[in-house]
Amino acid sequence: MSASLVRRGLELLEAPGRGKVPSGAQRGLSGPRAARRRRRVPGPDRNKATVKGRVVKSAIEEYHKKKAVNHLRENLQYMLKGRLVANKAVTEQVLAQNRGRKSKDQPEKKVAKKKPEGTVFTEEDFRKFEREYFGRP
Repeated sequence: MSASLVRRGLELLEAPGRGKVPSGAQRGLSGPRAARRRRRVPGPDRNKATVKGRVVKSAIEEYHKKKAVNHLRENLQYMLKGRLVANKAVTEQVLAQNRGRKSKDQPEKKVAKKKPEGTVFTEEDFRKFEREYFGRP
């Protein structure tokens, strides 16, 4: 940020009752040179720009222009608006095309879970075995 923009911002934030000290008295200069310099120094109300049609920008306006904007709400609405889901076969085909040849790029093989096999023997068989082996009625 340039010194002129900082100065302009400070002028905007300055208390309204305070008078400005003349530039010659501020520097402690006296004599004919000081009067010449005082005449040349433009006041705060005059435009300091030398290029025709140029406007001095306020520091506060520049800050508001460059301030970050939160786009969360618009993005959420955009994302929730479309509920189109592609066909599973098409998505698998696209993923297969974009997959590399390295083993780390390959998907893990899905192992089918084995269902626990039921016992061959029934409760009746266990009772019969108990009677025969242990001799209980």
